Amino acid sequence: QLQLVESGGGLVQPGGSLRLSCAASGSTLNDYSIGWFRQAPGKEREGVSCISRSGLATNYADSVKGRFTSSRDSAKNTAYLQMNSLKLEDTAVYFCAAFRPVYACTLSSSDFLFHSWGQGTQVTVSS
Repeated sequence: QLQLVESGGGLVQPGGSLRLSCAASGSTLNDYSIGWFRQAPGKEREGVSCISRSGLATNYADSVKGRFTSSRDSAKNTAYLQMNSLKLEDTAVYFCAAFRPVYACTLSSSDFLFHSWGQGTQVTVSS
């Protein structure tokens, strides 16, 4: 059974960078497209990025394009979200999720699309 654990969140000043990790256990991450999502207090969950199983295709929300980069390392069974030029509005709990194999990479967060979710990691951007 695939399990996902996020790490790498923390407190950072505006303009700073963080790299989030999504480590998989119980199964190979290669079988799944991986999505990154975030949820700020009082707001709905928002799709941030996704990366295909091969890693060759990525998709980003307009709000993070040019600042965030998704990647994956099959040898480490881990996916990453590199976040640069962070803004106050990037503050949220960030989650990674593995799409069910029949579904392609998308920024939708509808629950039926996903096999597994991580527990989330807090990212706070503050001066």
